[in-house]
Amino acid sequence: MYANDAIHHIPQPPHSAGVAYKGLRAAIDPTQIPSPIEVVEADREVWEGKTYMTLPGNHAPLSTTNFVAIDQGNSSPKYVRMSTWNIPSTSRLASECEIPIAAVIQPFVELGPREEPVPLVDFGEMGPPRCSKCRGYINPWCTWAAGGYRWKCNLCSHETDVPGEYFSNLDANFLRLDHLERPELNKGTIDIAVSREYWAPHPPPRIKPLYQPVASMPEAGHRQPQPMDYVFVIETTADAIRSEFTRKSCEALARTLYGGVSEEGTPAEPCFPANIRMCLITFDRTLQFYNFTSNPDRATMMVVADLDDVFIPIADGLFADPARSRASIENVLRTLPDQNAETASYDSALGAALIAAMATLVGRGGQVVMFASTLPTAGPGALRPREDESALYDTDKEMSLYAPRDQTWKDIGEQCADEGIGVHMFLGPLKPIDIGTIGATSSHSGGELFFHPRFDPIRDGIAIDSQLRRVVSRFTGYSCAMRVRCSTGLHISKQYGNFYENASNDLQFGTMDADKSIVVVFAHGHTLDDRNYAFVQSAVLYTTITGERRVRICNVALQVVSLAGNVFRFADTDAVVTAMIREAVSKLSSQKISYIHEELTERSASILLGYRKHCAAATAPSQLIIPEAFRALPVYTLAMMKIRALKARSVSSDVRNYTAHRLMSISVRSTMHHLYPRLLALHDLDDVIALPKPDSGEVELPSLMRDSHLFMEGHGLYLIDNEETMILWIGYSVSPQVLQDLLGVDDINDLDRNMNCLPVLNTRLSTQVRNVLAHRFRQQGRKLKFTIARQNMDGAEIDFADMLVEDSNNGAMSYLDYLCVVHKQISTVLTTGASLSGPSGFRGSIW
Repeated sequence: MYANDAIHHIPQPPHSAGVAYKGLRAAIDPTQIPSPIEVVEADREVWEGKTYMTLPGNHAPLSTTNFVAIDQGNSSPKYVRMSTWNIPSTSRLASECEIPIAAVIQPFVELGPREEPVPLVDFGEMGPPRCSKCRGYINPWCTWAAGGYRWKCNLCSHETDVPGEYFSNLDANFLRLDHLERPELNKGTIDIAVSREYWAPHPPPRIKPLYQPVASMPEAGHRQPQPMDYVFVIETTADAIRSEFTRKSCEALARTLYGGVSEEGTPAEPCFPANIRMCLITFDRTLQFYNFTSNPDRATMMVVADLDDVFIPIADGLFADPARSRASIENVLRTLPDQNAETASYDSALGAALIAAMATLVGRGGQVVMFASTLPTAGPGALRPREDESALYDTDKEMSLYAPRDQTWKDIGEQCADEGIGVHMFLGPLKPIDIGTIGATSSHSGGELFFHPRFDPIRDGIAIDSQLRRVVSRFTGYSCAMRVRCSTGLHISKQYGNFYENASNDLQFGTMDADKSIVVVFAHGHTLDDRNYAFVQSAVLYTTITGERRVRICNVALQVVSLAGNVFRFADTDAVVTAMIREAVSKLSSQKISYIHEELTERSASILLGYRKHCAAATAPSQLIIPEAFRALPVYTLAMMKIRALKARSVSSDVRNYTAHRLMSISVRSTMHHLYPRLLALHDLDDVIALPKPDSGEVELPSLMRDSHLFMEGHGLYLIDNEETMILWIGYSVSPQVLQDLLGVDDINDLDRNMNCLPVLNTRLSTQVRNVLAHRFRQQGRKLKFTIARQNMDGAEIDFADMLVEDSNNGAMSYLDYLCVVHKQISTVLTTGASLSGPSGFRGSIW
């Protein structure tokens, strides 16, 4: 399909307003501007299913490509992705290139079935060898001296004595004779089992504790690692019961614990970890605790009404093995939505419930899973509904919408991080719930938010069920402390993510899981030697779900270069974009959104200008030159301004804060798919795509298309998703046969607009599409909300059109117009010597 085939094209679907281009514009064919899809598909052709060797000197595949990494002493890009795989040797060269030196680190990422699992190393009582100066861990890039009696740290160049029990002679190449037998000396990513000195410490007592301590408070020192406990907290206010949020929460928890029939009508297997204990707390205006151990068939409920002085009513008996107490747990979950329907309060003691959940886990650590749907109005952290927040949009007071209104919620999050407790929140409100305030608890404890506004039990039930299963089944560590170290000559300038940074600059996470990542930005301290490598080492100290204390080590060696061309040649768009969006989102509470947009555009244009000045200076200023590594950077920058966290048009503070929270921790791949949603033309699938090959059984996925209505046809079916929502757009003139094959009806008017999943049909098209969705489900680990949008018929079409980021919408320009603006500004700088941020720059003339 091409843009000049105008006879088939649809008008732009209903969408939120955009911004028109002002001034003269050159006639440019939209099909000729750089396409992110071309970049993604070209990378897939090279690397899809292929092996990538991790030694320095190679350009890593994109995060959106499924490749197999072979660990050769450098961690896979799935663990650590650098903004450039060639580090500038000087701060001057770095400033000339304008590429941020950043690493996106995802320590517990899930690997593919063809990839080698992370090796576990146990050094016994000796403990892992560490540098006596910088405390870096021994790794494949260390060297040996004095015949093997000392080792030289690759991070700080300090020499440390080798313990006698770890000594080995060296060969002619100055490598240890046991080099190949030691994973810590030849693998970039390893786990190390550690001893008592690495146990998580008990935090010092608070001057003003949030709860009454139980009789057996933990003593000072370190706490012994134990299997992780779960605390499930469910709201039972009148509004939660009436909206059926309580019922859906109980049903999802029951299926997670014991299996059953899913919301889609298919069998659901239990997925709760074996031999792990759980506790249940419910709340409205009071707190209700359940003792499942006293009676195997019927739980005993205890009510705590004193919210100002929260305490745990019993020291033992709150935690139960779900298998042994199945009858009583199932009975409570089955009757809970109805037993208080007539007497439930409208007030929510959400803050007190969180404090109670934390108090049950003090001294142990663990995971809290909270289900809430009402603004907390009673007890600690009580809030009042905001006044009309729309009056604050685009004013200096708007920034107050994106910061906590009550310090209590931040304090709870920080105390949870200290205690090794992660807090996940499932939110299903019918009214605003102030995520900017209550979400601080999850953000500071390393937890996650799941947001279902205007809760609909039919639409949102499937998503909640899938999200909860993901929370309890993915790889998770608790009582986590993380530190990133780098070579002498570099230092850490900023770190972005959902964590709590303590006084010693360690990053603390109550829990860290397979879906979480952080961004670390580096700066030069002095010149690096381009004859040597630069190094980055990440270390996460954590406790496994089974109660083993370990350290996850990730190492990366990087080439150092002195030419700008070599920096750009090995730049990584995915990591640069991830660093840019996190920096932008982190400024929501301190800068107006219009200023954040200006800074994003300046940052993007500066990178392109740096390439023009130092790598393509001989070309005419009027010529648009974009480096190969950054062909898609302008469209991704524009997409940042169109996501709900940063879009210019009025967005509720809950939606903006939720999206911001999510973007601060998701993986690189999820970030790229959220910014530029995957759009697939279902009516154009050929006969063999997305079907198992007869010889190998492998499934080849269909190619994607660009996010613009200019490439769509009125008789088409298009599926789009941003890893949050999936929308099926149906053209009004779609073929009845295509409808019948995919949806089981032959008339667009007969479709159920409330359909929340695709029907299972015995047709080729149905099988192909379900195979594509199954692949995406395996990648994401959870199912997305599914919505139908019929052309000019359904309100969901606005959400669909707003995901077409190349069009003019969301208070911003179209991609074509935006590219023209960026090019014009760069040309002006090249011809006049002006500054991008000066009076003639973006801030002065365009915005």
